[in-house]
Amino acid sequence: MARSKRGEAGVNSAPMADIAFLLLIFFLVTTTIATNKGLMLQLPPKPDPNQPPPDINKNKRNIFTVLVNSQDRLLVEEQPLNDVTELRSMVKDFVLNFGKPDADSRALYNSLPNSMKSQVLRDPNSSDHPGEAVVSFKTDRGTSYEMYTAVLDELQGAYYEIYGDRVGISADEFRDLDRKNPEDLAKYEEAREGIPMAISIAEPSKVGGE
Repeated sequence: MARSKRGEAGVNSAPMADIAFLLLIFFLVTTTIATNKGLMLQLPPKPDPNQPPPDINKNKRNIFTVLVNSQDRLLVEEQPLNDVTELRSMVKDFVLNFGKPDADSRALYNSLPNSMKSQVLRDPNSSDHPGEAVVSFKTDRGTSYEMYTAVLDELQGAYYEIYGDRVGISADEFRDLDRKNPEDLAKYEEAREGIPMAISIAEPSKVGGE
């Protein structure tokens, strides 16, 4: 007697597609995807091609130079610096120097709280006063993004600490001030009056990159 043929037993795979789809949705909803937000910098307005560039005459002592080469080596005021975190205190000393004060800068000094007056220097070889102090930051095409941001964080952090000290708050609290709030705006403007964040970021040189 001939044996009847039966279909081979198998597993219905149709529901597997539904399960895979549900798992995909689950991971998309619950996974946090890191995004690179970039640097928050306010760029200057585009220059008028019909106007000649402004003639800027700045005494060398009023410019604090920071250079980073293609090997991420740091040169501050023409001297090598191995620890980038030391840069913050150096910038604060430069900005809060009253080497050659004028009438306006004397009034600025008198407006500072006593806790800040103890930090003020009077080095005639450094900046004339905070209103004249400029921090020049230049990199190379080969400078890493990590080094660039680390240096810029220290430069800006020096100013944030100065502003925070002036109005009696921390640097982080100053950065979190909501300028849409009138009270926070008044504190923000008081902290910065006479002490602009003068960080000049030069175009990178092409020595170490393409």
